[in-house]
Amino acid sequence: MDLSKLNDKQKEAVKHIDGPLLILAGAGSGKTRVLTNRVAYLINEVGINPRNVLAITFTNKAATEMKERIFSIIGDTALQVQISTFHSFGYRIVRENYHLLGLDKNFTILDESDSVIIIKKILKDINLDPKQYNPKAIKSAISGAKNVLMNAEEYSRFSNTPWDEIVIKVYRIYEETLKKSNAVDFDDLLMLPIHLFKRNSEVLEKYQERYKYILIDEYQDTNEAQYKLTKMIGAKYRNVCVVGDGDQSIYSFRGANYNNILNFEKDYNNAKVILLEENYRSTKTILNAANEVIKKNKIRKDKNLWTSNEEGSKIKYYRAYDEKDEAHYVTSNIKQLHSEGIPYEEMAVLYRTNAQSRVLEEHFMLENIPYKVVGAYAFYNRKEIKDLIAYLKLIYNDKDDVNLIRCINVPKRGIGAKTTDKLQMKADVEKVSIYEVIDGGKELIFKNLIEDFKQKASESSLTELVEYVINKSGMKQELLNEKSIEANIRLENLDEFKSIAMAFEEHNGVVSLEEFLMQISLVSNSDDTKDEREKVSLMTMHAAKGLEFDVVFAVGLEEGIMPHTGFDASKSDIEEERRLFYVTITRAKKHLFLVNARMRLLFGDRSIREESSFIKEIEEEHIEFQNKKREEISTINKEDKFYTEDVDFNQGDIIVHDDFGEGVIINVEKSIITVSFAYPHLVKKLLKKHKSIKKKQVI
Repeated sequence: MDLSKLNDKQKEAVKHIDGPLLILAGAGSGKTRVLTNRVAYLINEVGINPRNVLAITFTNKAATEMKERIFSIIGDTALQVQISTFHSFGYRIVRENYHLLGLDKNFTILDESDSVIIIKKILKDINLDPKQYNPKAIKSAISGAKNVLMNAEEYSRFSNTPWDEIVIKVYRIYEETLKKSNAVDFDDLLMLPIHLFKRNSEVLEKYQERYKYILIDEYQDTNEAQYKLTKMIGAKYRNVCVVGDGDQSIYSFRGANYNNILNFEKDYNNAKVILLEENYRSTKTILNAANEVIKKNKIRKDKNLWTSNEEGSKIKYYRAYDEKDEAHYVTSNIKQLHSEGIPYEEMAVLYRTNAQSRVLEEHFMLENIPYKVVGAYAFYNRKEIKDLIAYLKLIYNDKDDVNLIRCINVPKRGIGAKTTDKLQMKADVEKVSIYEVIDGGKELIFKNLIEDFKQKASESSLTELVEYVINKSGMKQELLNEKSIEANIRLENLDEFKSIAMAFEEHNGVVSLEEFLMQISLVSNSDDTKDEREKVSLMTMHAAKGLEFDVVFAVGLEEGIMPHTGFDASKSDIEEERRLFYVTITRAKKHLFLVNARMRLLFGDRSIREESSFIKEIEEEHIEFQNKKREEISTINKEDKFYTEDVDFNQGDIIVHDDFGEGVIINVEKSIITVSFAYPHLVKKLLKKHKSIKKKQVI
């Protein structure tokens, strides 16, 4: 097996066979190459049975990439390796042991919105207003409990407030509802296997024998359930290899436990540790800046990224006047870089919060620059797609009350909420599913339709079934009758779903409805649909993790935004924000732009902004200041907090601005003046008492 393209540390990681292994892989250090080569090496060179290897990562996209890379090295043998996300792996365990978990074979997986619908109904049933007690917040609390492996009874021990009591009450009913519906939610895919292993040592030992070699990617992002599942399966042979970078741990809000990677050597006292510090992505300048920032964190494993890449250009820092000036600076530089030959798809604009994208989008449209907002909308969350999936889930599992209620009146059949409420009450009394109590009326016509779909599913291909449901259900005809642009878009989306089913069959051969539903249920909301057009990417800093671009613009780098105002300045919170800034810097390969504004309108509030303290952590020698020197910026930060004495401004007055020169006041409204500046030609809204403004005396 050819390992000549690997550096010495990468080879060492690939060739380590038995015993626990911690690979601390810095940004851009080739960790995916190491993981895939390690799997191939274990199978081809060491002779490990591919069925004894388990490789886990966090997204479907990453799992697919890993499969493709391993396949390119060892061919068809790669198909025997369990390579998947944690949730896909958990699903496999649940599916293989459904009978021990009190489930029927045809159980379904409820997604986030399905769960919220159930919780909303529960609140109504116990006479609580969903507007007062947010169903999504309750679902989040239940999810948090499951991710630390607490059922409702265990969670009740930590109840301290009336809100906790409501969550516990809903949690209990929620679990009963799932059991009655023969359904599980996403969190159950991790929690149920752990509970199963605790109760049944024989089942645990079966999986320990099956998966003797375990590899976990992005270990710093594991939560308590993922950590526990890994530890239980790997306990017997201890051939656990984890890859990660504590400096890129940015998902604590999702339940990720940063301590899992820090404590790996405590969990496995004879663990070998290998540092991958050579970066293949960024220039020396960008990498030096990243190192300078992250070294300010105290709670971390020390490493120092280096590269043999070129020195590269200095990092450009621009302190804009406001958010519009910031957007103008970004778009004008993108146009210039594109004219110099850099493709739009190799450029990205990163921001801390989604709200910051609005002004940027306006300027991109104004300048006719193609762009995409990454992660802003998910195909599977569109209404027509959710409705179609509800039909398919009901065909597969007619005990699924949530999806029955969703599609029973789609398209409209005259089956309203009163009817479904009565059916639900009857089902509750008889302790069966809604489907089982339907025996007349328009509901029976719907039930017969589902029976027809079941028959079709038994004798047709997946693609044929999908097309049949779209047509026979009436969904397509309803949209055709609407004859609107929106309806045409929805029809196109339904057609796209047929394409997905067809592609799934082409890739996997003859497949069951179960396999298809499992696949689309496990697709991450953050996984993007394919877009062939060349566009600039706009996304949050969190969404950019794992990606790389020739050019990165980091905008909104101001105190209160980055680091975010939602943090209370505690040591751990600030360190996570700094890690996020580190991740942002290391997305850039060749050019990095740091941008902020002296004044910003955000969340309906216009305020003076101070530059981010993180920028000051980068040595001045790596920065090219575009409009102000560092010492001048520091002075501005202090002055921005103060205002001039009261001055009487009127329409027609001439003012002088520190940055924009002379301008004429064209409107006065309370504390804001609107000024037209001659050069550069622009119109600005300004605080009339601001230090940068002086009224010109006319003699």
